[in-house]
Amino acid sequence: MSRPKRRLGQHFLRDPRILARIADALEATPEDTVLEIGPGPGGLTAALAERAGRVVAIEKDHELVAGLRARLPRVEVVEGDALELDWSAVAGAGAGNYLLAGNIPYNITSPLLDRALTPPRPRRIVFLVQKEVARRVGALPGGSEYGALSIGVQAVARVEVLFTIHAGAFHPPPEVDSAVLRLVPLEAPLVPDTEVRRFRTLVVGLFGFRRKQLARGLRELTGWNAARVQEILAGIELPVTIRPEGLAPPEFVRLHRALVDGGWRPA
Repeated sequence: MSRPKRRLGQHFLRDPRILARIADALEATPEDTVLEIGPGPGGLTAALAERAGRVVAIEKDHELVAGLRARLPRVEVVEGDALELDWSAVAGAGAGNYLLAGNIPYNITSPLLDRALTPPRPRRIVFLVQKEVARRVGALPGGSEYGALSIGVQAVARVEVLFTIHAGAFHPPPEVDSAVLRLVPLEAPLVPDTEVRRFRTLVVGLFGFRRKQLARGLRELTGWNAARVQEILAGIELPVTIRPEGLAPPEFVRLHRALVDGGWRPA
């Protein structure tokens, strides 16, 4: 088996008990197709194959592909870059009609999360990510970990941080602990897919002023005067003195809608 490669962010997990817990978290049945991102040596892949009717795995490391195919003949191993492939097409199960799993490389966590939550979304997602990232994704309003990532994910999916895995369980050990993150895309996202880009512009922009009161941040973001901003906030019953980190995702959605209806057009 190929040694883990630093340039690919590979940290292999081999404890069968932990791998079984991760596979169980996906709740796959014999009727399900599972798409796995980055199977590595195939420990999680084997656990998924015991539960799902069909498993398709995308592996970028050419040196691992032949071994995976020999060890797991029932698994369809696709050699390629997960960031460049059409996941629904690779899964071959219809648009979004699959489950998604992976011990994903830390250096591309954000783009993989973004890709997973871009339509057509899988029915359920279980990713092994840095513990800090998992806590940020699942954070509640008011805390220091709550931010644009929390809101962006929670606006389209239900978030569960299931359990932590210590760095020593991996080979080679990463510098930080990991956590298992389960995401279930909402049937009705808080933000329509056509509005996601503008919504992100608002959220990221306001968190650039996270220590400022909401009215001040909005003035700087929109270029509107104080009276216009106060009118917008009064119309949706948000206090001018609250800070962005105090707004829950539905409140950000209300704010976005009011700004757009009021004529805000981000660049």
